[in-house]
Amino acid sequence: MCSHSCIVEEGIPEKLRLDRYIAENLKLLTRSQIRARKLLARVNGKDVKISRILKSGDSLELQWADAVIPDLIPEDIPLDVIYEDSRAVVVNKAQGMVVHPGAGNYRGTLANALLYRSLAKTDGSSGFCGGPENSLRPGIVHRLDKDTSGLIIAAWDAEALEFLAGQFRKRKVIKTYAALVQGTPKEKQGRIETRIARNPRNRKLFAVSEDKGKKSLTLYKTVSAWGRYSLLLLRPKTGRTHQIRVHLKALGHPILGDPLYGSADTLFPNATLMLHAKRLSVVLPGRREQETFRTPFPCRFRKIVLSCKRL
Repeated sequence: MCSHSCIVEEGIPEKLRLDRYIAENLKLLTRSQIRARKLLARVNGKDVKISRILKSGDSLELQWADAVIPDLIPEDIPLDVIYEDSRAVVVNKAQGMVVHPGAGNYRGTLANALLYRSLAKTDGSSGFCGGPENSLRPGIVHRLDKDTSGLIIAAWDAEALEFLAGQFRKRKVIKTYAALVQGTPKEKQGRIETRIARNPRNRKLFAVSEDKGKKSLTLYKTVSAWGRYSLLLLRPKTGRTHQIRVHLKALGHPILGDPLYGSADTLFPNATLMLHAKRLSVVLPGRREQETFRTPFPCRFRKIVLSCKRL
């Protein structure tokens, strides 16, 4: 069983249901997972339903079943490990690698690779995050899209997982991305603040919305520009799905090579998604001070930048 206790933060919307607070504010589980994993909740010491309306200052005690992943197979996949200790590991994820197993991607994922590494560390005596072999669950704290490369952190034990996840929930982790985009923003630096919701025309995609979806904020800075293209550093202050990709499209400068939110490019028609998680600042389990991890630009970035300089 997993558990979590907290006090409901100040300033929450009126008539906010418990299940929405868990999914949207705490980000512990999605609303479908809340039911599937049989969440039990107590508010101010009393058992409640997930439809309970919350108010600031309420004391929450939550329990839910571990995710069961019986088909997660350990695989000896080479990883670019930036940092590792007994509690956590930071990996420079390659473009094209899926983070979690899912429909059509049950092998070759980061979770498969980390499970193998976890078992190797313990001579096969325990599973990922210390779980028993029939309930292996990945200790990956956050996500990167399949075609986004760069830094991602995972935990080796359940306590470390909760410690790291708490920083992401409270937005204390600093994530910096690099993106090669089409065109150059009018302002050298700025903020993109919108709501993001499901695209009504394609539910697999997301779009900026005037009055629906979740509030989202991305800070950006242009570090180099070559007329038709520019290199941006971006810092998402919220963690919405496809946030940077949606925001840059809304800004009028989609990411080069983005198959979902971009457009075909005449000079670089074969470009893949030019988005890279370049820096990650986080407090490691057992530490007090935030540490920053960095990774260089991948080869696909360097090749296009050199071409841009010749334009």
